[in-house]
Amino acid sequence: MENFASPARKLVAEMTEAAAKTPVRAVAFQGAPGANSHIAVRECFPDGLPLPCFSFEDAIDAVKEGRAGCAMIPIENSLHGRVADIHFLLPESGLSIIGEHFLPIRYALMGLGPVEGVRQAMSHPQALGQCRHWLKAQGIQPLAYPDTAGAAAMVAEAGDPAVAALAPPGAAALYDLQTLGADIADAEHNMTRFVILAREPLAAEGAGEAGAPFMTTFVFEVKNVPAALYKALGGFATNGVNMTKLESYQRGGSFAATEFYADIVGSPDEAPVARALEELKFHTKWMRVLGTYAQARERA
Repeated sequence: MENFASPARKLVAEMTEAAAKTPVRAVAFQGAPGANSHIAVRECFPDGLPLPCFSFEDAIDAVKEGRAGCAMIPIENSLHGRVADIHFLLPESGLSIIGEHFLPIRYALMGLGPVEGVRQAMSHPQALGQCRHWLKAQGIQPLAYPDTAGAAAMVAEAGDPAVAALAPPGAAALYDLQTLGADIADAEHNMTRFVILAREPLAAEGAGEAGAPFMTTFVFEVKNVPAALYKALGGFATNGVNMTKLESYQRGGSFAATEFYADIVGSPDEAPVARALEELKFHTKWMRVLGTYAQARERA
């Protein structure tokens, strides 16, 4: 809790105390109260108890240790791509993806005013990247901070009118700041996808039934041979399985072993998906399913 700026600590303490009384209802998220992740939790779990955590690791640990029933973690943004390090954190967490949620993103510039005196905007690197054209047009220098709403709390604590925060609009009232600019976004389609993580995967009953669209997320490592990825993915084409996301990443600094994160439409209980995953296993060093869950948004 000490990592949060002082204006946020009272709110964090109150929410942490409430979550501790009924941990099964607690939903861990990264950031200070008022962050986009907090908004996503309230939308997806109206009866839940939001549990603010300073880092993604803290939010994941809260679930692993039983202090929260689940966690909501942002995984990608329509403007700025994937959230840094999340592809490493998810497989290492041992948790399962049990759901997803899409949140439209809009920011406000908030500070002590006036806006003409603002020289820097503090926020999470994702938010700064999503608003980089707007900031450049205003002549405002981006200043990275681990959290959007946390940046608002830090601006309130610092008391420097030259430094404002880029955060969800509601954070201004929480931290007693003036709104200096509203509805800030570089594109109208700015959207963040969140995944819901829990200790146990969803029960398989119902997966594959007609009219019940599912998503399956998995990671795998290809063999270091020519056409390895082509062979690994061939089963999805021949079985008519729609792959909606494929991203590569490397660990260990070897630049030799490439790992991939993928989303497909369907459940392993469906025969075409099962056949495609079986063929994938044959052509890869290893494969691990991170979760099968209901679609929150149709993949055309």
